[in-house]
Amino acid sequence: MRIRTDGDYAYRRDAIERAVDFYDCNKTKAVVSACDDIPKFVQASRQILERDDLTFEQRREIAETLSTGAITF
Repeated sequence: MRIRTDGDYAYRRDAIERAVDFYDCNKTKAVVSACDDIPKFVQASRQILERDDLTFEQRREIAETLSTGAITF
């Protein structure tokens, strides 16, 4: 699989390099690791936000902290 990183897609190169730095591995393993980890991270985040022992304010603060440009809790 090839991922375009030219022109309007140049931002992808930076995202992939951040994943490489985070996982400390090559580009392919970094992208695959991120793809494997994100669904698990989202599911765990949802479970945390559904806890009965958290106040509404705590849930809101956690949701804001965990939200990104691509995922909103």
